[in-house]
Amino acid sequence: MSAVRLLLSRLGGMERAVVRALPSEPKLSISLELAGSLRHLQREQSEPLGRALARIAASATRAPSKKIRRQQQPDPPPCVRLTYRGLAVSDEALNGEAWRDGAVLEVGEARYLVQRNPPSCLQLELPSRLLAGFPLCPAVRLEFARPELCRFVWYREVLGMPGVEEPGQPQAPADPYEDQAPVEAGDCPEPPAGAGWEEAGRGQLFTPSASDVGLRLKLRCTPGDGQRFGPSRELEAGSPVEAGPGSCTFERRHTFTQHETRDPVLRTASYNVLADVYAQSPTGRTVLFAYCPAHALERDYRQSLLRRELAGYRADVICLQEVDGSVYQESLGPALAAGGMDGVYRGKERQREGLATFFRRSRFSLVGQHDIRLSQALLEDPLHAELLAKLQPYPDARDSVVQRSTALQVSVLQSRSDPSQKICVANTHLYFHPKGGNIRLVQIAVALAHIRRVAYELYPGIPIIFCGDFNSTPTMGMYSFVKNGTIDESHEDWTSNGEEERCNMSLSHPLKLESACGEPEYTNYVVGFNGCLDYIFIDAQRVEVERVIPLPTHEEVTRHRALPSVSHPSDHLALVCDLRLKQIP
Repeated sequence: MSAVRLLLSRLGGMERAVVRALPSEPKLSISLELAGSLRHLQREQSEPLGRALARIAASATRAPSKKIRRQQQPDPPPCVRLTYRGLAVSDEALNGEAWRDGAVLEVGEARYLVQRNPPSCLQLELPSRLLAGFPLCPAVRLEFARPELCRFVWYREVLGMPGVEEPGQPQAPADPYEDQAPVEAGDCPEPPAGAGWEEAGRGQLFTPSASDVGLRLKLRCTPGDGQRFGPSRELEAGSPVEAGPGSCTFERRHTFTQHETRDPVLRTASYNVLADVYAQSPTGRTVLFAYCPAHALERDYRQSLLRRELAGYRADVICLQEVDGSVYQESLGPALAAGGMDGVYRGKERQREGLATFFRRSRFSLVGQHDIRLSQALLEDPLHAELLAKLQPYPDARDSVVQRSTALQVSVLQSRSDPSQKICVANTHLYFHPKGGNIRLVQIAVALAHIRRVAYELYPGIPIIFCGDFNSTPTMGMYSFVKNGTIDESHEDWTSNGEEERCNMSLSHPLKLESACGEPEYTNYVVGFNGCLDYIFIDAQRVEVERVIPLPTHEEVTRHRALPSVSHPSDHLALVCDLRLKQIP
């Protein structure tokens, strides 16, 4: 039994004094109820305890009304002291050291159990759309707690029982200080659900069933740090569960990925998930994706589909492009983490989206990150000095390349079963413009040189998996350069944006790369364009293709005219394949 629990058992229920103190901050805060109201006191950590106690004593004295003040003097301040394990803490002790977890604050006759940096749930949010058959993942903001150490309990309403409110009735926000004191992680009795509710499931992820349609859901999060649980926070969903959209484009694909892979095979997925910042832009809603119903472009709706799609692939490595920063933090990151994956994110400089790479934590650990911004690396890294020199005679083309914020994410993963086995996983999203073939050639040259340095010099001989949206069809120079290792100065892509940006040059690279999923007819399908823009390039000397997961049929893709749609969350299709790492003698 912890010291906190022991004190509670001896002293009975007490009020709580919550102390938040971080070494990096000069002040600490003390939150407790005094004179009938919740008070938050800010004190210097370097201040003697006696001054803080005097301030608490002054705050505990009720100020009399003006009428009473003329007739009598205010009550004298109560006696205030702090004890730890039955011994008084010296008034000369500094605040930063005096306020210890499990200490007891005495304010007159009242006693408060001090909780220093208790696990706290600061924010809890649910999606605005709850779809039956699609996993839910709350957005949680925690302090002194970790999601995997928290307790999540889901409840569904029980119709016809006393106490059930009408759907849509607002619920008062939870008071983070109203619950019981933190207890040990292994000793956290679950309080009752309340009238009109029954427990529906546990865990950060929850998938409503068809029988939940029309019912409201409620979530209780009890934050934990592995040693203690903090006060619970409850949230009732703002709308009832809705029926799902029916058959989705990815459901048939999931029949090929019902089981996880095992060494030496790893399942890899690459997917441009369509950033919300583009889907919800005026151009996106009224021009680019005007054929898509407005509700199917909403972030929460698309994220519901995306969470289900990604979970069903059971991939070991996932490379995503066009990931909004907030989506990574609040939706995809937590959902995939709850499913056993860790991730890293690389945002763009001037856009609110970027790249995300996830890997199954039971199989891999991250041992190196070597991300770059391609234009910055071209200008500053001596590795690219020769390429930069070739660009110098073409100032317009050079300026166009430098203005791009394209990033390259390079992660080195180490096998947990065989620490000697490492892989280089690269992820990028090249310049999008149809006339930007010359820019993409320079960008891919920088990317391949950087990947070569990581896989050949920093970690000699490790396999390469290079995923991304390369915005190039198989007939374009970028694809030819990656696959063949050379590009001639006469290639038409050097003049893709006219004579002003012409930058003819010959390039080469030593990597032996091939497209693991071949050359599909298309990986991007919108009204007005369809084509293969996405690839998973592999080091053919060290990696071989075990199996390619079939793409949706043309009928499935066009069932709602184009992508995205009510049954597909992005304008791209995910590439998924099983790769086998070769044993190199």
